Formats: sequence, C-alpha cells, structure tokens
Amino acid sequence: MDEISPLVYLCGILALGVLGQWLAWRLRLPAIVLLLVAGFAAGRFANPDDLIEAELLLAFVSLSVAVILFEGGLSLQFHEVRETSRLVVRLVSAGLLTTWGLTAVAAHWLLAFDWPIAVLAGALLTVSGPTVIVPLLRHVRPERRIGSLVKWEGIVNDPIGAVLAALVFDAMLHGGLKGLGDGAASLTLLNLMLTLLLGSVIGGLTAVVMVVALRRHWVPDFLQSAVFLAVVVVVFTLSNQLRHEAGLVSVTALGVALANQRRVTVKHVVEFKENLRVLLIAVLFVLLASRVPLSSLADVGWGGAAFVAALILVVRPVSVWLATLGTEIRPAERLFLCCIHPRGIVAAAVASLFALEIASTTKAAGLSPELVGQAQQLVPVTFLVIIGTVTVYGLSIGPLSRWLELSRSNPQGILFAGASTVVREIALAVQNEGFQVLLVDTNQWNTSRARMAGLATCYANIGSEYVRNELDLGDIGRLLAMTPNDEVNALAALNFAEDFSRAGVYQLATPASSSERTEPLSAHHRGRVLFGEEVTFDLLARRFAAGAEVKASLLTDDYGYDEFVGRYGESAILLFVVEESGNLAVCTAEQPTAPKPGQKVIAVVDV
Repeated sequence: MDEISPLVYLCGILALGVLGQWLAWRLRLPAIVLLLVAGFAAGRFANPDDLIEAELLLAFVSLSVAVILFEGGLSLQFHEVRETSRLVVRLVSAGLLTTWGLTAVAAHWLLAFDWPIAVLAGALLTVSGPTVIVPLLRHVRPERRIGSLVKWEGIVNDPIGAVLAALVFDAMLHGGLKGLGDGAASLTLLNLMLTLLLGSVIGGLTAVVMVVALRRHWVPDFLQSAVFLAVVVVVFTLSNQLRHEAGLVSVTALGVALANQRRVTVKHVVEFKENLRVLLIAVLFVLLASRVPLSSLADVGWGGAAFVAALILVVRPVSVWLATLGTEIRPAERLFLCCIHPRGIVAAAVASLFALEIASTTKAAGLSPELVGQAQQLVPVTFLVIIGTVTVYGLSIGPLSRWLELSRSNPQGILFAGASTVVREIALAVQNEGFQVLLVDTNQWNTSRARMAGLATCYANIGSEYVRNELDLGDIGRLLAMTPNDEVNALAALNFAEDFSRAGVYQLATPASSSERTEPLSAHHRGRVLFGEEVTFDLLARRFAAGAEVKASLLTDDYGYDEFVGRYGESAILLFVVEESGNLAVCTAEQPTAPKPGQKVIAVVDV
C-alpha cells in the first residue's frame, strides 16, 4: 500500500476500466459486471480512501454523475415518446413511488433495517439510469416504442430518485423519519416537487442561453465542447447551492432541452460527451467498487440475496402493473417492462456519497449507533443489488425479448440509400433470400418502380431527421449507400455510423481522380467500400444495361466457389455471402471473402 502513489493508482483504475469495457464488448456481456469485478480486484491492492481525500473523492463523484446525467438527457428525444408519453409520466411518478414504498418494506423485513434506513434504501434504489439501460438496449435492440419507453423511464428516474434519496437522507439526519405518521413523507414529497421545479427552470433557462450563444457564434467551434462541460459543472454546482441536490435535475433538464431544440446543432457536443461518459463510467465503477470489501458483501448474508430477489420478482412487476393499469400497453410490452430495471452508477455513487458524508462530517452526530451502522451498510447492499439486477436482467432480457418478438439481437436487414435500377436488382436478390430491405430515395420514379417490384421504400432524403426518427429500423442492421453521388453516400454513412456503428455502414467506391481538387473524400468521412475498389456506380450501371443479372448460387462440395468463378468468369462481382448460420455477410474491398461449401453467394454475373 505504501508503495502505490496516487498517480499510479489512478492510471491503473483508468486502464482497468477501459479494459473492462473492451472485454465486455468482445464477450457481449454487460460492461458493468466486468467493471465491478475489476473494482473488487483493485480493492485488494489499494483502497482509494487511503490515497484520495474524502472531500475530493466526494466532489469528483458528484461532478461525474452530473456529466453522465447530462449526456443521458442529450439522448432523450420527445418524438420517441409521442405515443407513450402518458406511460412515461406514470412510470416516473406512480411507478417510482410504488418502487420506493415496496423496496422500503422489503429492506425493513429482509435486511432488518430500521424504518428510517429502510425508507432511505427504498428511495435510493428507485434509480436505474443510462449507464446500464442504454448498453442493454443497444445489445437487445427492441422495437422503437418499447425501447424509447424504457430509455426515458431509466434516464428520467435517475435525477428524481437521487433527489428523493437526498431529501430522505437530510430528513433522517434531522430526525424527521422517526415515525411514519409525523408528516415526514409529505414534507419530503413537497421538497421533491420544489427541487424538480427549480432544477427544471434553471436547466431550461441555461439551454436558452446556450442556444443563443451558439446561434450568434459567440463561442468558436474548437471551444464549444469545453464550454458545454464547464457550463454543466457550473449549473450543477450553482443549483446545489440554491437547493440541495437540484443540480442533478438541472443538468438532466439542460440535456433534454438542448436535444429537442432545432435552432442549432449539438451533435458534436453529444459525441464529445459520449466519449467522456465512457471514461467516467470506467473510472467511477472501478473506483467505487474498490472501496467495498468483498467481506462486506458476504456480511449482508442471505437476507441480501432475498432482498435482490424481491426487487426483481415482486417490486418491479407490481410497480409496472400499477403504473400501466388502464393503459393500452400490450401484454408483451408490459412483461418486457417488468423484466428490466437494473441499477447502475447513480445508485452506487449516491450510496457512496451518503457513506462519505456520514464518515467525514458531524451530521450523523444525532443518529444512534445502530442507524449509523445501517447507513454504512447501504453501500454493500447497493452494490449487491447492482450485481444481482445487472446479471439477471443482462442475461435474460435478450432471450426474453426475442421470445416476446419485441427485438432482433442481430438484425440482418439492409437500408439502401438509393432506389435506382442497380439498387433495385441487388435489393430484390437480398429480399428473395429472406432478408428485410428498405430503399430510401428522393426520386419518385425510382421509389415507385421499387414499390411495383415489391420492395419497401421511403420517399425521403437519406440524410434527413425523418428517416432516422420516424422509420422503424428494428430489423435493419446495416446501411448500403449506393446513390450515383459520392457526397450523398458519404453523408449517409456519417449519419448512420451512430446507429449501425462504423462497421455497419458501407458505400460504393469512387472513380479514381486525376486531380487533387476532385479527389474523393478522406477516409474518416466515408463508409466501408462496397464489393471492391473498382466497383463504382457507373460500372454497375453499365453492367446491368448490358444485360448482367444478380445471381444467387448455393455452394457444395462438388460445386465450390472456384467452379462458380469458372462458370461465370473473373468479371463476376461478389456482393454477399449467406452463411450457414443464416447471417448475411457484406463483401467489402478491405476484407476479401472466400465462400465455403454450404454457403450461398450473391453476385453480379453476365448471362
């Protein structure tokens, strides 16, 4: 311990956090599970309390949570919940209060907590949040309606639950929760409403100021991300000074307001905050988990396991059922909601903050030793809940959503930018193999011809907000930009890189340029090159005009790919390979494909 410096410790924490997230991506596991494992392992070598002052750690955790909630607010679009806004309101009001009450009862009976600590635990564990909800949704890819509903509930619940927990904590410290009939609950709810109102007003006004500043170009481009970060930190701190814990509401409201205005673009800020969120989550989870000895988790005992089971099997289903009672939600959607409510970084951070405040201040002087001991037990209980809920929901929600027919975890459909003859011929061959296709074009003649051929089409600009926000892309997993215009193709690839990742956006090659002035766009502005470096739109158009066709051929031991090439010649252009697993592999210039027996090839051939 004496040989580890704060610099070495922080460097190790960052490395472990990033490594944990990378391994989670490779293994297709919830990242939080590996981050917690890394944190518990790091705690065996060093305790951050011995290297970082409590006041500094408390400030870092608070500011990090503020940035995470701001980034979560930036991902909330009102158009996502036009049909389900009533459900969102009921889930974050009646559903949250039901969760609070039932969790408090479970903590009192199963963990033997006195009522003040049980009520505090109930408030603390109402939160969920973007750090666990968004990765799960990205992995499961549920239908747009239910996915938006879950995301909104999780992100909006975070500041409300955190503020509620803070108000209960203050009431407990001042002796306001000694009984259930002394009006403490009503006072807490009143303070919660005032805090939500103040935070929303501050966040909304700040958003107006930021929009005006960007529209009038008061902030240069290279400073905008830094200015936004500074504003988030200042707004969070100022709001907390005006009213305790109003900062979390302010930064969330600020993010939501900026995300839903249309006067200026904040996409570059969103990208910066996403990268910052990944780093903060990596550091926070490992840092906070390293403060929790494994022995403290074991000390919770079987009561802790029963408590986690009660949250999953009783509290969540009952709260969802009550919140959705009398609504038009489908049974499958209700069951999906009942089976997803993992706890994340906000619960861990707020519990750790409470423990730090009790340990580093004299506020707890009025509490009995029993209550102080139970308050310190909130941290291991919270981490036990995080581990249990993330593990159960993370492993079960994927199979459940597929069983309920609400998602496709590995969608194989293709979104085509363009609906020309070239695209129609290729899209028909893909559709005939059982894969969903959608063609988007601004040429009405092209789209009408595609519809007549039995293809799904959309008359729109591929770069418009309408395509991303209004079309249901649940079964679509890739973009193939195949218009005659290379700039349009590149724009489409850039727009959909966030939805399908850079590995899932493709565009046709550009003809070689003889001048630097007309050379193609740089690589980071483009998608992956389709089919081959020499396969341009003009080449495909000439081939089809000369009578070429798209041919699908099943390869066998007697009729392999060499025989296929021998039959159709070297001029055959390999487009796709349907693998034995049923997946559709797109052929690219960067990864030469060697089809094997048992697979089916789709290629452009001369007949």
